Amino acid sequence: MDRQVKGILGEKLGMTQIWDNGKVVPVTVVQAGPCVVTQVRTPDKDGYSAVQLAYGAIDPRKVNKPESGHFAKADVAPRRHLVELRTTDASEYELGQEITADAFAPGQRIDVTGKTKGKGFAGVMKRHGFHGLRASHGVERKHRSPGSIGACATPGRVFKGVRMAGRMGGARYTVQNLTVQAIEPEQNLILVKGALPGPKGSLVLLRTAAKSDPKAGASQ
Repeated sequence: MDRQVKGILGEKLGMTQIWDNGKVVPVTVVQAGPCVVTQVRTPDKDGYSAVQLAYGAIDPRKVNKPESGHFAKADVAPRRHLVELRTTDASEYELGQEITADAFAPGQRIDVTGKTKGKGFAGVMKRHGFHGLRASHGVERKHRSPGSIGACATPGRVFKGVRMAGRMGGARYTVQNLTVQAIEPEQNLILVKGALPGPKGSLVLLRTAAKSDPKAGASQ
């Protein structure tokens, strides 16, 4: 399958709003890159085609010997974060090449991956959207409880995967088919329409959308 993927790592700066043809558009501002290419994988050597990108400054003293050798081989300064993108045009990249915000264009569809905000231990209403028990007619102080979690003697146990209370958030999450609203190449900023996962200052990965949105095509 011939699929060319462009991607860039960045930092989520926060949300704001801009005007577009008389309409207010909520956007998330991402400090995108610059990233550097630290490795190019080829089918002959690695069995698949991919490109590895590095982002974020780090004190060289905090990088171990294997990682230091890896960055030295690409002739780049050590970076904090690494990501690998499978793309059929990996051979067009060169070691040490810089990837900036202009890799994307306004109006382009992208997928954004980040780590969601950690909410701590949460109940079933907040974590899974349960409606809880009734607010009247004999229900005691169990209004936010989950209710039944399984049958009695048969099967005599609770099935795996039953939605219960527990730790919420802090998980890798991908939002698909977001739109690049605007690009500011001078400052390496990408303005993405809508919200992105994670708190301010968190790491996000922007890459070419994996799926096409039929509704978006109909509305354009």
